[in-house]
Amino acid sequence: MPHQKLISRLQAASGLSDQDQTRLTRLPYKVKSLADGEYVLRQGDKPSSCIVVMSGLLSRQRVVNARNQISSFYLAGDMPDLPTLHLPIADCDLCSVGSSTIAAVPHSALREMMNESAGLAHAFWRETLIHAAIYREWVENLGSRQALGRVAHLLCELTVRMEFVGLADSGSFRIPLTQQDVADACGLSVVHVNRTIQEIRGLGLIEWENHTVTLLRPEELKALAEFSPEYLHELNPSGGSKVS
Repeated sequence: MPHQKLISRLQAASGLSDQDQTRLTRLPYKVKSLADGEYVLRQGDKPSSCIVVMSGLLSRQRVVNARNQISSFYLAGDMPDLPTLHLPIADCDLCSVGSSTIAAVPHSALREMMNESAGLAHAFWRETLIHAAIYREWVENLGSRQALGRVAHLLCELTVRMEFVGLADSGSFRIPLTQQDVADACGLSVVHVNRTIQEIRGLGLIEWENHTVTLLRPEELKALAEFSPEYLHELNPSGGSKVS
């Protein structure tokens, strides 16, 4: 059910009361399975529902000057089109990376729930701000780092975000990214991405086999990427920001 990963995600980002968790379990939804490369949303669409990623991976992307640019990845528990509650026209494409499963929750149900609960309104607003912070970090990653740092930073971010929702174990996780996806996310050519991944492997920092990524020396990878997780704004059980 979509509420399980959504609750895990909002707990990591905001914290939820028992009553608000119950409200989330009552949301109506329609489930859809997506094939690799299938679009959930196209730029210019006017959706009447928001998407919850139940499993798999979605990318936010646009074609700019005939080149596909990925500007974010969305994992289980994420709501990639939450801004459409207030911005009715989609300004990007949402596409499945590998096979995935999503749930569509009507805007009307989300608005009614947030009107009933200030806590949930706060949680979804905070979630929107976190995704804006992730977007800013991606802009800085593309604009300021060389290829090695860009790819390393992407891997560090995905690891932490996977850990938030229980999809990474000891720095290891499965993800259906191709080198083309990494190239589109990092503003590089596929040839450059291939060389960069081989260089990171050669440094003994990662293993990447059959869609399974393992961080062998995570602290060194973070140093290479200049990665700090503060912009992801995870909460610890006491309600403060968690920094690792």
